[in-house]
Amino acid sequence: MKLISGVQVKKLRLIPDERGYLMEMLRCDWPEFESFAQAYVTACYAGVYKAWHYHKLQTDHFVCVSGMAKVVLFDDREESPTRGEINEFHIGQLNPVLLKIPPLVYHGFTAEGNAPALIINFPTQLYNYQQPDEYRRPYNDPAIPYNWEVKHG
Repeated sequence: MKLISGVQVKKLRLIPDERGYLMEMLRCDWPEFESFAQAYVTACYAGVYKAWHYHKLQTDHFVCVSGMAKVVLFDDREESPTRGEINEFHIGQLNPVLLKIPPLVYHGFTAEGNAPALIINFPTQLYNYQQPDEYRRPYNDPAIPYNWEVKHG
């Protein structure tokens, strides 16, 4: 898959021992790190699509820490060399990665399987309650060439 311009993916390393495991999710000495404003967890229930939205200012750093999530990106940036591209990622317990999503790239996610997906985000901007940096379209917007349904066969 050709990555959308500005998107970065880093395979994360689980460090197990007899007590359990540790997994670093984002470090300021990694090339994917940009800045830090806050951290939050977002949950998505099975059968729900949390899509589509983008940010004008904010870069997102997603790590799915419970369950599995299908995260989909769409590049609609006029000056982007990857305009029109779709990226689809399956992230979570079976594929621990850090996914860096640049500003102006539409993104959304859904839980895979029957369990909720929990995604930790480390955005570069604080959430502004009075003027949120969020611009939305419905999950089934025909202007975005993506079908969220499971592909059987």
